[in-house]
Amino acid sequence: MSESSHSHAADPAADHDHGHDLESHKKLYWAVGAALLVGTVVTVLARYMEFNSVSFTIAVAMFIATVKAFLVAGYFMHLISEKKAIYLTLGTTAAFLVGMVGLILWSDMDLPRGSQPKTHYVP
Repeated sequence: MSESSHSHAADPAADHDHGHDLESHKKLYWAVGAALLVGTVVTVLARYMEFNSVSFTIAVAMFIATVKAFLVAGYFMHLISEKKAIYLTLGTTAAFLVGMVGLILWSDMDLPRGSQPKTHYVP
């Protein structure tokens, strides 16, 4: 049997499905890339918006960053289809992040007795 008569694709339908699957993945990646681009534009535009409180400003920034991080980790790093252990690890990390940011905001301007702040806040 010559090499030209030996076909690598025994089932032409399988090749068609593989090509269709590849195209759907490309479309998904382009859509996620476009969403990340939109998220970046929203991030830049949010910089110019005046929010009433520092806490709300941080909440908006964290929300935008979380959505963008989810898109990158979920689709480009293929974590969206991983097992529950990955989600548990990510959830625990997010909980500690929220806890640490909360502690920092809660203790802002809370100095020990007899100490002076090193920096002066400029409004």
